[in-house]
Amino acid sequence: MTRIKIRTQIKAPIQTVFDISRDIDVHQKSASRTNEIAIDGVTSGLINYNETVTWRGKHFGFYLTHKSRITAMNHYDYFVDEMEEGKFKSFRHEHIFYKKNGLTIMKDKIHYEVPYGFFGELFDFLFLKNHMINFILERNKVLKMLSESKP
Repeated sequence: MTRIKIRTQIKAPIQTVFDISRDIDVHQKSASRTNEIAIDGVTSGLINYNETVTWRGKHFGFYLTHKSRITAMNHYDYFVDEMEEGKFKSFRHEHIFYKKNGLTIMKDKIHYEVPYGFFGELFDFLFLKNHMINFILERNKVLKMLSESKP
């Protein structure tokens, strides 16, 4: 299982960061490099507990779909999305929020497993993990910019 942890400091109220991070339209904007769009489930606005979204985006030259469900949510503290359908063997993304020294800290904890045994593990080691890290860093850059510019 691969684990990724990313911590982002944002100069904005925790409620703003929490809502922007679960906004489908914002995610589409932050994932524009992969042409990622919501094609089913919640396709616009804020996603909530037990709702699903199916994404379609171009990764590694292929259009892929990924269906996630929000499996846990405590407003302004955290929410969790988990894959229901997609190319991973399993995928879980924890979004955690807290205040520290006047900032909102947003933590991403991603745990996933790849299929295809040794070849999947090799692909993950050589390409996928870095792709995932860069994808989240780009997403967080947009979330930070939008959160900090909100009046």
